[in-house]
Amino acid sequence: MASADARDTFDRLVDIMARLRAPGGCPWDREQTAESLQPYLVEEAYEVLDAIADGDPESLRDELGDVLLQVVFHAEIAAETGRFGIADVARAIGDKLVRRHPHVFGDVTVRDADEVSRNWREIKAAERRAKGIVGGVLSSVPRALPALPRAQQVGDKLADVGFDWPDLAGTLAKVDEERQELEEAVASGDAAAAARELGDLLLTMTSVARHLGVSAEIVLREATERLSHRVAEVESQAAAAGTSLGALDATARDRLWEEAKRRTAAKV
Repeated sequence: MASADARDTFDRLVDIMARLRAPGGCPWDREQTAESLQPYLVEEAYEVLDAIADGDPESLRDELGDVLLQVVFHAEIAAETGRFGIADVARAIGDKLVRRHPHVFGDVTVRDADEVSRNWREIKAAERRAKGIVGGVLSSVPRALPALPRAQQVGDKLADVGFDWPDLAGTLAKVDEERQELEEAVASGDAAAAARELGDLLLTMTSVARHLGVSAEIVLREATERLSHRVAEVESQAAAAGTSLGALDATARDRLWEEAKRRTAAKV
């Protein structure tokens, strides 16, 4: 059960938000809408990912607070028009968690986490049918997702109905096929065809991530972070030698790059 302190501090946050939106409150907060807040919600979610990657608990605490603020903000805007309030939001997610965990709150027995995931998907599908929501196997994948996680979710949904390569080896073979088709399109000089083949190759790589049991979004973020650290290291070494990254010749750049890889290997 939540502690009295947790309930009190959450109630305080809700009261603060209501005051900011009330007449005489903050002009900026009062003029916001659900639509105007969309970029902030996305930005705060990504800042949480940064805090997790940095391993900084204080930063994670603060960034989670910013995401919670967005939830309370949206709920307050909805409450002002009588649609729903923060209590309805909390009640709905609480009810959903109980429904989707019958092995905890009911008498269902499960063998492992994979079976929990299968049950979750079946219960979710039943909920959508009960609401009269009809659609194909991909209809529940949010269109607003960034391209990479959306592609992996599409692959996940297709895998659930057996529309998938049987194993990692088959997926890697498809990667080779798509790479060959990309090379052929590039050689033909057809820019539009090359762009399509590149898209197919990227899409197939998200299936590789699924078969490896990793998030394509996260592993790409981590790879980009490694690149950023190594570039910063090369820039630092170049500056110490009285030059810049752009002024290095190919030999010096490659040497500093290999040194940077060795120095940063244990850090990122």
